[in-house]
This record gives sequence, C-alpha cells and structure tokens, in this order.
Amino acid sequence: MMAFAPLRSPLVLSSLALFGGCGRAGAPSFVLFGAYFPGWMFCGVIGIAAAAIARAALVRAGLANALPYPLLLSTAIGTLVAVLTWQVCFG
Repeated sequence: MMAFAPLRSPLVLSSLALFGGCGRAGAPSFVLFGAYFPGWMFCGVIGIAAAAIARAALVRAGLANALPYPLLLSTAIGTLVAVLTWQVCFG
C-alpha cells in the first residue's frame, strides 16, 4: 500500500496559490468610538438594512405575495447592496 504524501499531492500544491490574497497589509478597518471596526461588518450591516427596507417596500407596494420567493429577492438585494458598499468604500 502506498503512503499518501499530502504535501506532494497536486491538489494541495495547486490550492496553495489561493492563499496569495492573504497579504500582510491587514484587513480594511476604521476607527469607531476608539476601536478598530472591520469593514466587512459595516458592509454587512448596510446590506441587512437594505434587505429590510426592500422587504418593507415590497410589502407596502403589495408585491410581496405576487413575486415568487420574496425572501430570496430581499436577500439578493441586501447582498448586492453590501457588495456594492464594499466596492465603493474599500475598492
């Protein structure tokens, strides 16, 4: 029986290229009330707020029951807004 050498496996060696994005520059963060606040958390909160506003707008317009999968639609809108906020704020 042949022993498995995990470091010599082509799959493991090719996956090491994916770790190139982990740089030493640090995560995007900003000072809020004297503490460093991570940028992804800021974008997540903005996305959740956008999803809640989209859901409220769908209910108010009467489209919540007419559109299929309204929860999925609200989640997609929230995700879109969060990603766009990330791109605008942190490039």
